[in-house]
Amino acid sequence: MSKYYETLIKEYFESESIIKSDIENFNNFIEKELQKIVEENKVITPTIIPANVDQFEIHLDKIRIEKPQLVEADGSKHDIYPMEARLRKITYAAPMFITVSAHINGAQRETFETAIGNIPIMLKSNMCHLRNLSREELINRGEDPDDPGGYFIINGTEKVIVKVEDLAANKLLVERDATSSNAITGKMFSEHGAYKIPHSIERLSDGIYHLTFTRVKRVPLVVVIKALGLVKDEEIMKFVSSERQFDEVIVNLISSSDVKTQDDAIDYLAKRTGITQAKEIRVERMSEILDRYLLPHLGTEEKSRLFKAYNLCKALKKQIMADRGEIPADDKDHYMNKRIKQSGDLLADLFRFNLKVLIGDLLYNFQRIVKRGKFPSIKVIIRDKLLTQRIYSSMATGNWVGGRKGISQRIQRLNYLETISHLQRVVSPLSATQENFKARELHSTHLGRLCPIETPEGTNIGLKKNLALLATVSHTCEESDVMKSLKSFGLKTVS
Repeated sequence: MSKYYETLIKEYFESESIIKSDIENFNNFIEKELQKIVEENKVITPTIIPANVDQFEIHLDKIRIEKPQLVEADGSKHDIYPMEARLRKITYAAPMFITVSAHINGAQRETFETAIGNIPIMLKSNMCHLRNLSREELINRGEDPDDPGGYFIINGTEKVIVKVEDLAANKLLVERDATSSNAITGKMFSEHGAYKIPHSIERLSDGIYHLTFTRVKRVPLVVVIKALGLVKDEEIMKFVSSERQFDEVIVNLISSSDVKTQDDAIDYLAKRTGITQAKEIRVERMSEILDRYLLPHLGTEEKSRLFKAYNLCKALKKQIMADRGEIPADDKDHYMNKRIKQSGDLLADLFRFNLKVLIGDLLYNFQRIVKRGKFPSIKVIIRDKLLTQRIYSSMATGNWVGGRKGISQRIQRLNYLETISHLQRVVSPLSATQENFKARELHSTHLGRLCPIETPEGTNIGLKKNLALLATVSHTCEESDVMKSLKSFGLKTVS
């Protein structure tokens, strides 16, 4: 029997790469995520424009990436392979080009494609020159034919981006308060593009459920639901649960009975948030906060409000049932409630942040020249080295956006097994100096996903882990594909 297992495992490793999912994640970043990030920042509107122009906008359109190249001192270009990058102590990176257009008074005037910087390329990914080379061709290029790839070359040094384990975003988790055995708090991180906004639902001593998000602190949840357009009490009761009535919901509805209309609810929230202008401005500002910062993963436009209200009703039902003890509190350490951020996801965070820096620099240069009475060409004021330097710096030092450190590490080459182990590493964002006993323990859901043995001794025990040898990380599905599948099973849209 063991002979068959040996043959199967041998066949598996001959046909599948141990870091296949990480390479696929990077490919997804290059092919899809980069364009999505550009779409998030599509329209740039300067605040200072020339006196003879009524409206001026800069549009970012299609982003394009070529395979890794090197520009020599004499201006000549040629394809660069990883071994040359190692020997010459340079970065194995590919140039990025973006289509930019200037729109004056609604009419498109200037359109051009310009370089915006270089992006480091993962070895053996679709953009790498080593992709699909035979063993003989790899040897001729100075590469080890058994090297799995999955790392980067920054200033001649091989760097690996370690995977980061974090709580699942856009999912309400109810947990017991550490200070009180009975108190239940519902927590969720709503993630959409650059936004990652914590939301919490809690029941205070008066029995009223309150919601906290962004600058909106402890406001009655029922009032928020009314502000989103679900005003009638019977509708709120129905969407919390159509099978049964909860006394807690009735108590919350009675406490907010003074709030009759959607505008009243928005105005009530504005006053509680500390917005002190005239009523029209108060309502407008609060509406913007609700659209942009309340559950942004469900949409950031006015048309998403009712959908947000339905979701808050379902969150309230879960909270009430957890308070009653009808359902258990969620286990934060269950791997169903965790997500692993791989190289592509972490590079997307880095690119998103630094693209905003580049746009800020572009606006500053444009407005500075306009103040002098000139009308600059957009092509002249884009500093392509800014984005490149910032990305290279993060990759070289390991200091990432959000204050995280040690994300990019020098790959360990003591032996082949240590290299494979480093490529499979998963780190927790929790501090190694704090106890966090539960997070360090081996959980039953780690079986088959994480290695139960390979973790360091000392302060990092249980916080630094490694993927199991046969483990792969699945990718986030497109929402449209999921909805299409669900509708084929008979799902109907709530209207």
